[in-house]
Amino acid sequence: MIRKAVKADAKAAHEIRQRAIWAKCVDDYPEAQLKIWTEGGMSERFIADIERAFYVAESEQGVIGTAMLNTENGIGMVDAIFVAPDWMGKGVAKALMVHLETLARQSGVTALKLDATLNAADFYRASGFTGDEISVYRSPYGLELACVPMVKSLN
Repeated sequence: MIRKAVKADAKAAHEIRQRAIWAKCVDDYPEAQLKIWTEGGMSERFIADIERAFYVAESEQGVIGTAMLNTENGIGMVDAIFVAPDWMGKGVAKALMVHLETLARQSGVTALKLDATLNAADFYRASGFTGDEISVYRSPYGLELACVPMVKSLN
């Protein structure tokens, strides 16, 4: 089941994010970057984002995946697709992506954009996104990560 996230989902979403980064990004990013990426607790901004733009996938065990969609200004920005390591490879990320695409279309968005981590670029390509050039993602917290800017037309 996929639903709109609520404030009470913030802790589970944060834990999934941390675990997913360490499970899937270790082959593509230096350990020092991963430590910066995952250091600290939940910020007020993270909690606000959970309430504003996050969706969660649930199983009988609770939250197992997260995804964020921002459709402000008519642009569909996708972020924070993370799946609990025990659920990776079982279609959770794909289901979240299909859900975000449906929501984006309902909002009148004609394209989705994202900055894929190096380990996730092939997943997004398989989901219909295009993009091959490596760029640098700069987080609001000062982290810089190699990424692949990608786009998918919803027409």
